[in-house]
Amino acid sequence: MDGLPRHGAPYRPPRPNPLSAVIALIRAAFRGDGDLLSLLPANAYRMKIGWLGYSRRSILLVNDPVELRRVLSDPEGIFPKSDLMVEALGPLIGDSIFVSSGATWRRQRAMIDPAFSMMRVNRAFPAMDAGIDGAEETLSAHAAQGTPFSLDLAMSHLTADIICRTVFSVGLETEAAHDVFDAFTVFERSVAQVEIRRLILDPAWTKVPQPEAVLAACALIRKHLAALLDTHLADTPFDDIASAVIAARDSAEQKAFTREELIDQLGVLFLAGHETSASVLTWVFYILATQPHLVARLRAEVQAVCGDGPIAFEHIRALTFTRNVFRETLRLYPPITFLPRVALEATTIGTHRVKRGAMIMVAPWVVHRHKAYWRDPHAFDPDRFTPERESEMTPGAYLPFGLGPRVCAGAAFATTEAVLLIARLFRRLDFHVQDAGKVRPAARLTTRPTEQIACRVTRAA
Repeated sequence: MDGLPRHGAPYRPPRPNPLSAVIALIRAAFRGDGDLLSLLPANAYRMKIGWLGYSRRSILLVNDPVELRRVLSDPEGIFPKSDLMVEALGPLIGDSIFVSSGATWRRQRAMIDPAFSMMRVNRAFPAMDAGIDGAEETLSAHAAQGTPFSLDLAMSHLTADIICRTVFSVGLETEAAHDVFDAFTVFERSVAQVEIRRLILDPAWTKVPQPEAVLAACALIRKHLAALLDTHLADTPFDDIASAVIAARDSAEQKAFTREELIDQLGVLFLAGHETSASVLTWVFYILATQPHLVARLRAEVQAVCGDGPIAFEHIRALTFTRNVFRETLRLYPPITFLPRVALEATTIGTHRVKRGAMIMVAPWVVHRHKAYWRDPHAFDPDRFTPERESEMTPGAYLPFGLGPRVCAGAAFATTEAVLLIARLFRRLDFHVQDAGKVRPAARLTTRPTEQIACRVTRAA
């Protein structure tokens, strides 16, 4: 595994050492920690399309930008979300827009589209600013007292608070934020989708019972979402995303979502706007904490653009280096590491014949580190996103928010949130990671550190 940079060498943040296919399989099965990155052999980062390891259902890794766009756009309607993912997420978000397909997905998307329009970044910016106010106050207290804290939990609490303010018009209480973080950690580590032996041995569409701990974690998260929802089902009017989803009606029968369906759909918006952002921001803060020269560039940019005054919405577009730090972190640590699909019928992808039930794996983690598409692919280089180096980019090889009709509707929201958050918190604070060389990524449902990152913070000199 890459550690901290050697003097003068490009910085390559932590990643697993890829092994041969057989050894990778043995390592993943032996560890039993559900880390799907452990399954990736060395040749995954070189092949355009190829079979991944050995499994009863067959797993085809698709790295070719043209073919992966076909899979994710799915014009033929034969590549729905993987049955493993659907079953894993069912207890948490039901048959909601994130996992549904076909006519069900189209109905849900049409009903929710008006709510998406309320996520416009200029409208959501005050909620972001208010959430960061609270985080800055908490971090300033840590700086004054010298207390260590979990970087993962801090980012989770902050992004949960911001998305709650955006969706429900209220911040998330600290106790609820801790509950959601702990419950989602249990969910990610124990959900049956990440049982590698099942992935290898079970045929497609095998019903897999979820562990009791997973069901309890899902119930706790849904309880907190239900409490937030119920404030909006009373007579008090709100002008926010939750109210827009409650008011939604389908075009055919003018039916509204039931209460359980509302929890499903709002759960998607909450978790997509919170967990994925928290995942990538944890990596941003880890990287910047270990690379002071990047922090110096970032602070110089913030000073040049904003001076000593507040960071306003109109400043965000001009903070190009800050945004490129975020984009490069998304490249190396895409929050959704894998986008698995399942073949509903026999087909061909490239020159590969695919049987019904095969898993089609599009892996942003792999595509973003593929030797054919990126110069020095494992190096952290924010400047690769500058206009001068645009010609280096391979179209379709950067997909942190997905591609096609199911592309993440919150991409602009997440980018604005991240740029504001990074600029504001690094403007006046220095972050210090404990045992930085021991940090290692793992991929289950999102790309997280294997263990929470212990951190301290001080006032910038």
